[in-house]
Amino acid sequence: MALFARIAMALVAQRGALFPWVPVALGAGIGGYFCWSVEPSLGLQAGIGALALVAGGLALWAGPAVSPLFWALTLIASGEVLAAGRAHWVAAPVLQYRYYGPVQGRVIAIDRSGSDAVRLTLDRVVLDDHARDETPARIRVSLHGDQHWHSPGAGEVVILTAHLSPPSGPAEPGGFDFQRHAWFQRIGGVGYTRTPVLLLEPRRSGLPLVAARLALSARVQAALPGETGAFAAALMTGDRSGIGQDVLRDLRRANLAHLLAISGLHMGLVAGFVFASIRVLLALVPAIGLRVPAKKIAALAALTVAAGYLALSGGNVATERAFVMVAVVLLAVVFDRRALSLRAVAVAAIVVLLLRPESLLSPGFQMSFAATTALVFVFGRLRDAGWMAGRGFWRPVLAVCLSSAVAGAATAPFAAAHFNQIAVLGLPANLLSVPLMGVLVMPAAVLAALLMPLGAEAPVLWLMGLGLDWILGVAHVVAARDDAVRMVISPDWVVLPVFASGALLLILWRGRFNWAGLAPVALALLLWARTDRPDLLIAENGALAGVMTDKGRALSKEKGSSFVAEIWLENDGDPAQQPIAATRWPDATPVQALSGKRAAESAGCGPDIWLVSSEVIDKELPCRVFDPAKLRGTGAVAVYFGGDGGKEKAPRIVTARQLAGDRPWTSYKSQ
Repeated sequence: MALFARIAMALVAQRGALFPWVPVALGAGIGGYFCWSVEPSLGLQAGIGALALVAGGLALWAGPAVSPLFWALTLIASGEVLAAGRAHWVAAPVLQYRYYGPVQGRVIAIDRSGSDAVRLTLDRVVLDDHARDETPARIRVSLHGDQHWHSPGAGEVVILTAHLSPPSGPAEPGGFDFQRHAWFQRIGGVGYTRTPVLLLEPRRSGLPLVAARLALSARVQAALPGETGAFAAALMTGDRSGIGQDVLRDLRRANLAHLLAISGLHMGLVAGFVFASIRVLLALVPAIGLRVPAKKIAALAALTVAAGYLALSGGNVATERAFVMVAVVLLAVVFDRRALSLRAVAVAAIVVLLLRPESLLSPGFQMSFAATTALVFVFGRLRDAGWMAGRGFWRPVLAVCLSSAVAGAATAPFAAAHFNQIAVLGLPANLLSVPLMGVLVMPAAVLAALLMPLGAEAPVLWLMGLGLDWILGVAHVVAARDDAVRMVISPDWVVLPVFASGALLLILWRGRFNWAGLAPVALALLLWARTDRPDLLIAENGALAGVMTDKGRALSKEKGSSFVAEIWLENDGDPAQQPIAATRWPDATPVQALSGKRAAESAGCGPDIWLVSSEVIDKELPCRVFDPAKLRGTGAVAVYFGGDGGKEKAPRIVTARQLAGDRPWTSYKSQ
């Protein structure tokens, strides 16, 4: 009883500080849904929904010492139901086999693939010999070959001949699940074309924002050619189709890739520039400035511009979060309330989770909220302690340095877990770049947008280009250094949730018990350090195998399946390229990797051999065979031999399908 009494007293002491825990509990329920190995039945979902209602009723009835626990249960159950509802709401047909033939569709997005090819996302898809209820709602096609015949635009109906296949599963068990990602984007087929894309119908109506965004992007890139214009277009419109993979790689190595995403920095700079400009303009006319609430008018004007920026940019997770944060701050100014607080961050997180519960699993959501939460917490503590008072020259300099350090430290674990690298020189690169974004680049972007209707944007875009050239120069110089990044091993899936729970306890809990959050953080780092990588990896089509050796992972071939090879090596924390990893392939290995029909037909092996083939092997063999026929039901395979070559302990086999479970996005059944 004494323990329960102490818990009750601790919860009572948190009164007034519990609202930031709302998105945490909601996110726990959403994460719980994605942990199911089998899709919950309708009856089970109804039971969880009833639990949420009952717990909510008990929370209203119970006293202040117990009601937070019932509210937490309500939110967790609601998050699970919300995620399940979203998963079935977006259900759309998925291709069930490879398709080659004519494709017709409307262009709704243009970006760039990992192979640096222009990529189209199409809706209103028409495929040969496919009924409407069997045709994917959307497909994504990379454009190769000679495409000078037509440059596709948003809203156009195009025709092409394409190779399409269902969205692929994880490159390795437990890895990034593109099937799930594509499911929530309603993409039921992906592929490529080497034939020209031709215009069938021009855009007549619909997709006005997408068309406006791409038109504005083209205008910016016409004024600023090359990588500078592509960077400017990404900042102003969210169109990153002009950003090449080399530039993106250098920005990531310098920890400057966040400048490409329209997030809190950009939204805050745009809103802040408009807010300050309106206040100054009103103050310049005393007859108006002394008679109207200039600060509130400026806040409403900045909110309007921020909403337009959100609509024009396409509204990804980071932009939505940034807009909600800016809206909360500006509305707080209008209603004379404290602007920056953890409550504002919580409101933004709740809105994003309600709209897109699946975004909880994305690096963008995790990194943007990690940075924002840490910044608000740290600067709030400094403000309360009076350390940020004064108007000296060093105050803004210190603020920039401190904000870069705090944001970098907060996002580093998530960036390392998702991208397998730590930008060692990220802090100096940001200190050399971020201030220029605030004083030159974003103000110039706002002025250029205002001057475009008059056709007078060229001089301002030129100034903006000077700032972007400097930032790109910093990225290229930093990225060229061998010590720019440090590769790290990919952690087990449990590491990030444990780490995040400890960090949230440290930040959100009032009282000394918050230091208990150090225990989960330390446990997460320990688990990360003890992560065991598979001894053998097999691609889901049998086209590539990777064996762990003393020199790192050895790959079965030096080219082909490059995307899978890159992911395997990155998850190992190995900076080597595929051709180098192929030279490690040992002469004596229990793994044989075959490629081609003739090799598969002549295959022969013993009981201790693991045979990996990219072609179906019809004959019975005494070895362990992994060919497309078997891998179709398992997806990618990871093998942990254990002991000395598997002799002391039976090998443990883990498949991608085993970890992904039987979910809507793994079943390949038309919905």
